[in-house]
Amino acid sequence: MGLRRMNESQGALYGFAGECVPIKRTVELETIFREGETVRIIPVLYTVIDAEASYNIIIGRPTLNRLGAIISTYHLCMKFPVSRKVGSIWADSRLARRCYKDSLKIGGSIPSPTVNALDFDLDPRCVYESERPHPAKDVKSVQIGPSARHVTKVGTGLSCRTHVFAWTPKDMPSIDPGFKCHHLSIMKGAKPVIQKRRKQGEERRKAVREETNRLLTAGFIREVQYPAWLANVVMVKKPNGRWRMCTDYTDMNKACPKDPYPLPSIDRLVDGVSGYALLSFMDIYSGYNQI
Repeated sequence: MGLRRMNESQGALYGFAGECVPIKRTVELETIFREGETVRIIPVLYTVIDAEASYNIIIGRPTLNRLGAIISTYHLCMKFPVSRKVGSIWADSRLARRCYKDSLKIGGSIPSPTVNALDFDLDPRCVYESERPHPAKDVKSVQIGPSARHVTKVGTGLSCRTHVFAWTPKDMPSIDPGFKCHHLSIMKGAKPVIQKRRKQGEERRKAVREETNRLLTAGFIREVQYPAWLANVVMVKKPNGRWRMCTDYTDMNKACPKDPYPLPSIDRLVDGVSGYALLSFMDIYSGYNQI
């Protein structure tokens, strides 16, 4: 059967419930499809796995497409073209019923897979699943905001080094412009756009003042004069009742050159993180909305 021609292969097969079966080897064999006098021979690449099953071979879509087969599960028949004839392979209903019963017996002995499960043995201090892990050392409560509710707990070993943490936005100094400075990429010859002032409702004006004062106090923005460029702000209400302040640029894409780096493929990113028990994502939700 060409067992000596088997090639090493890396990879795995995944089931509907996420169970993983590693691939052992692959081998390409000339396979004969015959029913009576109609014969068709095509090369088939077989993937060898170590798994219990009531059948020996599963024919995949690549082979069926190469064979040009049409399958009827109702009639238990597969037809395929052979020169100017049509070949047919009929299945045995009793054999199919027996294979189905055998597969049920095998499925009952397979333990249920654990997909994306957290192993609490990683933290031996957590004895029960309902309990939260406790710090290994003593902690001290530190107020990080104007309200008494804004409290976090840090280890006592860090208490003498609290000066190295940024507790407020003012504690985060800006980068020296001589070292690095951000500039907008504007095309040469771009026509400046000056928008007319839009009237905002009282609720929106109040939200604009609060957000502007908060950013000014934190040192994130400063007041400047733009005699040639002017864009209005647009207030978008969040689901929690608060407001998000955005800038409504006019023809911004025409004034800025196109980015040569396209966005990554979302499908490829999702496939890359599948199968891992622990996932970590950066908090970019607010930044995405600002863009």
